[in-house]
Amino acid sequence: MKTCLVELTVYPNTLPLASGYLQAYAQQDPEVAGAFDFSIHAVEVTTPLEKLVSDLVEQDADVYGLSCYLWNMRRMKALLDELARLRPDSYIILGGPQVMHHAAEYVEPSARNVLVCNSEGEKPFTAFLREVAGDRDFHQVPGVSFWSDGELVTTAQPDRIKDLDEIPSPFAAGVFEGGEYTFAVVETNRGCPYRCSYCYWGAATNDKVHRWELDRVKADLSWISEHGVESIFVADANWGALPRDVELTRHLVECKERNGYPSMVAIQAAKNRPDRVTEITEILVEGGMLTSQPVSLQTTSPQALELVQRANIKESTYVELQAKLKEKQISSYTELIWPLPGETLQSYQEGIGKLCATGADAVVSYPQLLLRNTPMYRQQEELGVVTVRVDDEVAEADVVVATKWVSHEEFKEGSWFYYAVISLYNAQSARHVARLLDRTGVCTYTDFLRLAADYFKTRTDTETCRFFAHSVATLGNYDINNIGKVLHYVLHSHRGEMDLLLEGFLREHGWLDLPGVRMAFELDLLARPYVYRESVVAPSVPLEHLRVIESDRFTFVAELPRDAAALLDLLPELPESGVVRLRVDHVGRRKMPYPKQRSLDYNAGYCQVMMNRMRDIVPSWTVLPAVHHAA
Repeated sequence: MKTCLVELTVYPNTLPLASGYLQAYAQQDPEVAGAFDFSIHAVEVTTPLEKLVSDLVEQDADVYGLSCYLWNMRRMKALLDELARLRPDSYIILGGPQVMHHAAEYVEPSARNVLVCNSEGEKPFTAFLREVAGDRDFHQVPGVSFWSDGELVTTAQPDRIKDLDEIPSPFAAGVFEGGEYTFAVVETNRGCPYRCSYCYWGAATNDKVHRWELDRVKADLSWISEHGVESIFVADANWGALPRDVELTRHLVECKERNGYPSMVAIQAAKNRPDRVTEITEILVEGGMLTSQPVSLQTTSPQALELVQRANIKESTYVELQAKLKEKQISSYTELIWPLPGETLQSYQEGIGKLCATGADAVVSYPQLLLRNTPMYRQQEELGVVTVRVDDEVAEADVVVATKWVSHEEFKEGSWFYYAVISLYNAQSARHVARLLDRTGVCTYTDFLRLAADYFKTRTDTETCRFFAHSVATLGNYDINNIGKVLHYVLHSHRGEMDLLLEGFLREHGWLDLPGVRMAFELDLLARPYVYRESVVAPSVPLEHLRVIESDRFTFVAELPRDAAALLDLLPELPESGVVRLRVDHVGRRKMPYPKQRSLDYNAGYCQVMMNRMRDIVPSWTVLPAVHHAA
């Protein structure tokens, strides 16, 4: 008999890890191994439905196993319906957090050959295959739901696998041999010690961390490196929580030094182990595999933290961590979620303002997605959670747009506020102006960004602000590339428009007439980074205090009053008085030229990554020897 495991992935050429585990675990059962041949069909989720159906029908499989997540569920549901229609004698089993305990939503009562797995998949999938090869009594399969004579049957849950080495390595078993993979998800453990109510890992599984044996993990990572996989995502819930994570990180770097791969690593950093995570980040940065450290706060609101059962690092520890990363020239980005239960519009805005004042490199705010099988999903009514499903032909994402603490209108206000954060703070369009206004007590970061958002709403005559308005109206920030598009606009395609927007905003509030503000604004015009490696251009706004006296492809040489230069924190290098001459170098590190032939979505993906590593693209400022003009 033939079993086909199906994964619809976000990225092309993704190694199908979940299918690999299912196959390797099932094949160690002699009955299953003798009865079934296995194949894996892993393609991008954007593959047209007609091609998916055609290719899978051509497989002529007796069993199809579908891995279901929110990012592929709409396409998977359409695929399920077509397979059930065209292959009525085949058996189909669905697994994944999107379908667990939701069989009635996805499976028609007439679909007698379709099952849904409600737990960790390896044990139920193997038991299911034994029944397909035998008596086909699915009441004997643990942890599944299926229709029988018009009744939905749900069997008892199996115990979680505590000794993960019961699952053979699919790498060592040869499951992935012959595949061409450029991206891989890897696990070194399963479980999470925390109970955040919005998350599936900790709160929903309610299980401690179980780990694979160290040498087995090293061997799997070596396989990935030896087979030329370009980038990996470590899917452990808290990378850096275990002391051995440092050793595994060093092993990854050694693999790259030996084989040239992987070239990039992404992690989900442990939130309460900042020192260990910083050590890991430093190892990866020195190895050329990571350029930024994520700091996952999710919220700064004590009320929200209590409601979602989460504890963050202390504020003093966060400030110390930022200083340490700055000293080591390592970029970081602070992650938030909007709107968590208990978070108000005011606490969200003030929390971001505080992060800006403490020097966060970038603030990344994700939309709150209501995930199936989490405590928050069960508490929707209690928490006043209101969701809107994203209009997406492949995904099935429900974005939280209101809670008991935030109305739908306030949710939109928060979204507008965050577009001001991306364009003015993260992109550093108003870095020196905002800092000066905050330090002199004229306007806090929070009020500066709030007022900027209000101003942007009035300027939908510009393409940049029209993009913000459209994104807010359509939940555009559900797509992570939406952030990248903002940077593409502000730092590249509509750079001159942002010059004028910022000047108009500052003039509307009378700030340009205050001492030093015009000079800070002109510094920002020259200092705003370029996200691509491209030629510098003159600002769209005339300079009054700064004077550009030279420029070449990547640099300006500018003369400016010492008071203006002092805003750059270069005081030890500055003369005591007079005009200062500075070179502004925009070459940056690891930037790529602007690829005109690529789509906006492709370029936005690159820009989004660059936002998380701003230290690589901000310009450097060098004090040049003073030039004495003849009388």
